[in-house]
Amino acid sequence: MEHREKPAAPPQKLIVLLAFDKGEDGELLPAFEPREIRDEASAVRTAKEMAKRHVGVITWTRTADLVNGVFGEPVVLFQNGDVPELE
Repeated sequence: MEHREKPAAPPQKLIVLLAFDKGEDGELLPAFEPREIRDEASAVRTAKEMAKRHVGVITWTRTADLVNGVFGEPVVLFQNGDVPELE
């Protein structure tokens, strides 16, 4: 039986939003699990609104090959306040 590699699926574009608050000890904590947003304009609009209620907010986009677990470099769309470095 011949082993064939799966054909590469075109990479998806992920748009992610995350907000942060500070814990009692001042540690930066995610306010919620990362949220996937449908388009860049909605992500930036939502992030700007959340910036009024959280100590930090960031939204970014990156390509993702979910089949192989390969992710492109993140590109920040909007960032405000205290946020950790993206990995």
